[in-house]
Amino acid sequence: MVSISDSSAEDWATIGVKVLSISLTPQAGGSDIPVYTAPSPAPFVNLLQLDQLSEILGNATIPEGTYTAATVTVSANPSDIILTASADPEAGFAAAPGSTIQTGQIQIVGAKGGSTVPLKVALDEPLVATANQNNALDLEFDLAHPAFIVAHVPPANAGTTMWAVDFAPICRQRHIHNITSLLLRHHYGTVTQISSDNSTLTFDKDYPVYPPTNPETEITSTQTLNVKADSTNGTLFYDLDAKTRTTMKDFGSIASTIVGKFVRVAARYQVDGSLVAVRVWTSSSFNSVWISPEGHVLHVDRTAGTMVVENELGVGVPLSIDANTLFYFRTPSDAQSDSNSIGQGQAFLSNLERGFKVHASVVDPLASPFVASSIDIEIARFDGSITGSTANNFTYTRAFRTPRDNYTVTLPYIDSATANGSDPMTGAAISGFKWWNFTFPTLVDSGTTAASNFAAATNGAVNFGGTVGLMKVRGESYALWNDPSAPNSWAASFTVLEPTPMPFGLAASSYSNGSFTVGVPAGANTVPVSVNTTAGSATLVYQVDWTNNILTVSPVDVSTPAGQATLTTSLVANTPVKVYGIPQADGTIKCYVLTYFTGFAQASSN
Repeated sequence: MVSISDSSAEDWATIGVKVLSISLTPQAGGSDIPVYTAPSPAPFVNLLQLDQLSEILGNATIPEGTYTAATVTVSANPSDIILTASADPEAGFAAAPGSTIQTGQIQIVGAKGGSTVPLKVALDEPLVATANQNNALDLEFDLAHPAFIVAHVPPANAGTTMWAVDFAPICRQRHIHNITSLLLRHHYGTVTQISSDNSTLTFDKDYPVYPPTNPETEITSTQTLNVKADSTNGTLFYDLDAKTRTTMKDFGSIASTIVGKFVRVAARYQVDGSLVAVRVWTSSSFNSVWISPEGHVLHVDRTAGTMVVENELGVGVPLSIDANTLFYFRTPSDAQSDSNSIGQGQAFLSNLERGFKVHASVVDPLASPFVASSIDIEIARFDGSITGSTANNFTYTRAFRTPRDNYTVTLPYIDSATANGSDPMTGAAISGFKWWNFTFPTLVDSGTTAASNFAAATNGAVNFGGTVGLMKVRGESYALWNDPSAPNSWAASFTVLEPTPMPFGLAASSYSNGSFTVGVPAGANTVPVSVNTTAGSATLVYQVDWTNNILTVSPVDVSTPAGQATLTTSLVANTPVKVYGIPQADGTIKCYVLTYFTGFAQASSN
């Protein structure tokens, strides 16, 4: 199985790309082995919908052996990239809310022959294929990487913002040691058959057209998926044409009527690699199964009993919550929990915050406004500034451009006995809370000291003074529902410490021997910045240059003498810089990502 996933970026509603192919490189040498080829026309994949979810792209039979790298080929035609701004991006974001960036303003870094970008991903955990064995390869696009999409204003462009898209630093392997815990995005498809024993539904995978049309249409692929009915817990089956809901433990009752119809399927993996359907929606119209608002929660109005989900067009879709609305929390590793609702009605809205990733279903796709029949909470994500960290809990304070969405929440850690995946380096099972730094996803801190280590790492701050003031440690946490440590509530399963984006500023002193100082507008103080030059953990440094109307985004490897020399020569006083780092207890910034600009004014970056 080959899939892709991502981490989220708040400022965008759609980052649409065309993945043309994926191949594997044998350790023993020889030609790459193709494992995925896009249908024609190649569909767009909106990476924003894959926040910690996976989209199955293909199932392929490959020769036995060990594979050490994957090559992902992405279309590099600017017309094959869709960038649509969020309906409510961060203050200062360089695109208007809900706007789609024009093709002429998009520049693809590293395009080969002007039409494709091949992304070579070294697998730090090789893929070993043996006879009669299922393997899962998940390739993650890290949308939150500061070098992914950089907005800049070239002097010759009369103030027009250009957007440089650089896929090279953001594609990496996501480790999967247990496919039963893999959270899959809902699948769309056209049903081709029901098995003779009525246990299995087979469909050809469909992709929605981007940008969405009205009514929405589909691109049908040759990728065939088989899903079994849940013979133990039952599969919830929604007939959107008849407006009925039934629970079935096999597909016998629909075998004579469903072939040729469209479906949307929420599924989970079994240990043997088979898929089991948790919920299935069907209609004779693709538009009916597609009209099911999917995206990140934009607003929650607990008084009015409504929530707004942002769609791919950068538009907030209002949903009314009534007494019959059921809430689910996707837990594929636990079949019973995955199948049963965790709450009902407007009262449960108190447990939702902006930033959660959800897939809603509506009572009537033709009604206005929509009334939600069910809400699949796929990801419960909290983020913001971290304060008050102890060995028991910590507090997030999150401020948005729309103040009514702000929240302050204290999260306990999950129970020390709660299963929590595997160590990406060793494969050893992990129990209890775990955390890591943004740029080092394989260096996971877990075990009995994880919480106390986390508390020590998150109690720092830096002070720019003036109206900027303190910059605190930031993080992003994914939570579990009803853990033993937090009955009928959320508890932090894992946290990623994100580099805090410091305001765009100027180097106050030249770089020398691993450090420099930075000042920012409206700040009264300069702050020391430490740059790590150790191979394997070095600060990620990028030079963004505009010379002779040519944009270049160049990585600078500061773990080498040549990279050190480049940075020393280029990063002098008054050089425009953008620093992303972790504030330390001594008032310095531990820099994880450093971008410096030559040749133009920087607009903003995500």
